[in-house]
Amino acid sequence: MAVINNSYLLGLYGLAGSAGAGSAGQSAPKPKTQPTAPWTLSGKEKPSQSDLLRTALSGRKLVNEDNAVLDVKGVSSSDYRKIFALYQGLTMLEALTNRAGERGVTRMESEQLSRRFASGMTEVMDFLNSAQFEGVRVVQGVSTSQSQSTAAVPRDNPKYLTGPIHDGALTDEVAAFQGDVRFGITVKTTTGSQTVDIDLSEMGATPRTMDAVVQHINGKLEEAGVQTRIHRQTIEAEPRTVKAGDKTITLPAGPTRWGLTVAGVSLETISFTPVEARDSIQVVQGAGSKGAHEVLKFDPDGNPVAGSGGGFWVEGRSGVSSLPDGVETVRASAAGPDGSMWIVADVSAGASTQPIKGQGDVVLMKLDSAGNVVVSRALGAASKASGYAIAVDADGRVAVAGSVIGALVPGEAGASATTADSFVTVFDAQGREQWTQRRGAKAEDEATAVSFGADGRVYVAGRARSAMPGTLAVGGWDGYVQAFSESQVHSLAPITATATGATQFGTAGDDNVQAMTVDGDNLYTAGVENGAFVVRHFRIGATGAPELLSVRNLGSSSGGEIAGLAVADGRLIISGATGNGALNAGQVANAHAGGQDAFVAVLSTDLAASGADRVTYYGGPGDDTAADVKVHDGKVWLTGVSDRAIGAKAEDPSRGYLARLDVQTGQVEWSQTWTAADGRAKPLALTVSPGGASVLDRLGLPQGEISQSQSKTLVDATAVRAGDRFYVQNPATGRKTAVTIDAKDTLQSLARKIEMASGRYLKVTIKTDRDYVTGMDGDARVTSGGVQRLSITSADGRAGAVLTPGEAGRDALVGLGLTPGFIGKTQDKTKTFGIDLSPLLNLSSAEAINKSRDQVQLAIKAMRDAYRALAPESDKPKATGKAPAYLQAQLANYQAALARLTG
Repeated sequence: MAVINNSYLLGLYGLAGSAGAGSAGQSAPKPKTQPTAPWTLSGKEKPSQSDLLRTALSGRKLVNEDNAVLDVKGVSSSDYRKIFALYQGLTMLEALTNRAGERGVTRMESEQLSRRFASGMTEVMDFLNSAQFEGVRVVQGVSTSQSQSTAAVPRDNPKYLTGPIHDGALTDEVAAFQGDVRFGITVKTTTGSQTVDIDLSEMGATPRTMDAVVQHINGKLEEAGVQTRIHRQTIEAEPRTVKAGDKTITLPAGPTRWGLTVAGVSLETISFTPVEARDSIQVVQGAGSKGAHEVLKFDPDGNPVAGSGGGFWVEGRSGVSSLPDGVETVRASAAGPDGSMWIVADVSAGASTQPIKGQGDVVLMKLDSAGNVVVSRALGAASKASGYAIAVDADGRVAVAGSVIGALVPGEAGASATTADSFVTVFDAQGREQWTQRRGAKAEDEATAVSFGADGRVYVAGRARSAMPGTLAVGGWDGYVQAFSESQVHSLAPITATATGATQFGTAGDDNVQAMTVDGDNLYTAGVENGAFVVRHFRIGATGAPELLSVRNLGSSSGGEIAGLAVADGRLIISGATGNGALNAGQVANAHAGGQDAFVAVLSTDLAASGADRVTYYGGPGDDTAADVKVHDGKVWLTGVSDRAIGAKAEDPSRGYLARLDVQTGQVEWSQTWTAADGRAKPLALTVSPGGASVLDRLGLPQGEISQSQSKTLVDATAVRAGDRFYVQNPATGRKTAVTIDAKDTLQSLARKIEMASGRYLKVTIKTDRDYVTGMDGDARVTSGGVQRLSITSADGRAGAVLTPGEAGRDALVGLGLTPGFIGKTQDKTKTFGIDLSPLLNLSSAEAINKSRDQVQLAIKAMRDAYRALAPESDKPKATGKAPAYLQAQLANYQAALARLTG
């Protein structure tokens, strides 16, 4: 008896249906249209995780087209081979991440897994950059219709916003406005300058509310014919979250607070000058358990308003400001003019508008006297850099020194991907880079001190594990000093630096230089050599080469370090921390109290022992550190962690301290201790700013000129360096064109370069963000005005183009915050699949392992999706929609007949 298959009938019309109870025969097997994918294998054919791991660690290629097996040949065979080869390599990367995340992995195996993962990542990226697909588009990165750079360039902005100065009602008198409030507003135009004097005592009996004071100041400005105005500004508080056991509780936002806005105009340059000023001390510290960093400002000789400057207030503190997120540590700072300060910070993530290129970078920041970051310059290291030292010259130039791993200057030779080299970079007074020099031994080395010399040279000191260029190694880690001379062909030519003299010194053990100072033609270093504090005196020769004159051993360091070195009033002042209460540094003005104490020693400049030598210890019975030391007007300022219990753990509570000592008498003239969030305060660096404290601190206003315009060049505003590049692939020709960053490039010139490289397949515009969040002040969100970014789309009527990264060590995309991949219309006939593997993926921590595994798994999914996209379409057009009524009636009759036939 013949049986009609109901599903077959329904299928003729593209409709679904269930199979009948029987059939007269089986239909022919559907012909195979795609080769068998490796992820569909099962049983013995499918490699286990241990097999994949063993193959990955064998040293063989992870991505190998020759290993791809195709059991169906066709027009897309080449694409299938590439997809299967990439899948093979990605699964082995996944196996590496899986093993790295398991328990019981030894340190040696972990390092082996990390190295293989890094080389495997490079192999996958290289294959992607060279592979040519036909039926699909597989790119490194993502597929998107629009790409926007996260790096941004500040717009000219005549507006300055202070931090919160009042948190009461607008009708309340403002505490910051009480007392003697006098200052000048200097307005400079093309026709000259004038100073408008502000004295709130002229308000008489009028209550000093926000609106009344603003009205008084604006009245003075209007009388002087000045267009700049002062306004009050709402600073909204953000909701807060706290942990209660395993629960996270969101607390409501605090009360609205108020600040001041200086609304200038482009034709006027505004400066604030106090009538009276005192020295200020700024302390950079780590605060709390979440990695936050902040700057505390002290006015020891003034009378700051009690409770001002946020929480954890102590007497003498006049303000506090937060550093941007991503700061890992700050090791050095130096005073600038007008109460400003420069700091050199290690960052693991750039600011919201300044992404970094590698795992870590060095950022030079300038903070005005109100604590706002007004200059931020990333070094632009391709892998990792650390900043150890900073110096400011009399002309305002700034030198930064430290160590760098991987590429720094594009195209330079000798850069190691694993070994640290010393670097020094000099910036002008506005923070624009003038030159960078990288000097390295064959083994590790790092620059830990930097100074400007009276002879115009820059001196760098540090330590090296083998011979620095032009020197001989002594043994173990050695100390070294290197001089650099500057030259310039003409006033508009770039400044170049040349290494002109070097010396290396130490013992057969491990030695270092932790501080250096230059006084005329005398250069001094201090550090730990074979476990002892050692001071060296050099004479600077005509070529800049230091000539050793004398050495003084101060005795065992007892686990301590040198924190500072300076010449003041004809004496050499050395400071640091030690557990040794009997340093060879003369008479003891104040005795060692136990544990580790800070110390200050005063010696003769020729290092000869004399009756005038003095050593002063500062601390309690526990452990005290000397994070930084500065000498000003013959007085020594110390900061660090105060009197911590001996043997305390890193997560235990700690208090910070700031103290001023008279080193001749040992007298502590001023001191203060404090805590911070989670009971953990860790001072890192300090700066003494002559005349940096004034009534302006209470008002949140900075001393000196308010910057209305910052550099628009990409090498200043972002982490890219001249010579960095990326490629744009024209879809019509398949040709990749390099887009190289020049020293004078701006967003506008880069936009033109990208459009030209794409063959006009891309359209690049400049997008303006009116305001963006720069950070938090307590619970209040702080915004700043206007930045500009690149926005890239496909050109009208064009398919788009592909952005691919530059070579390792000189990729500009990551510094610009642009994601590689295809930018174009999603309706494009050729489907695009992105393998978005960040070049920063690594296996260095549990968090990094999980992130790497997640991204590799997404890349594996992309390969499966690309495989499905290659599936050939049926030649027959598919019937879609609802069947006509007459067909539905016929089908109903067929179904009834089938029911009768089958009983």
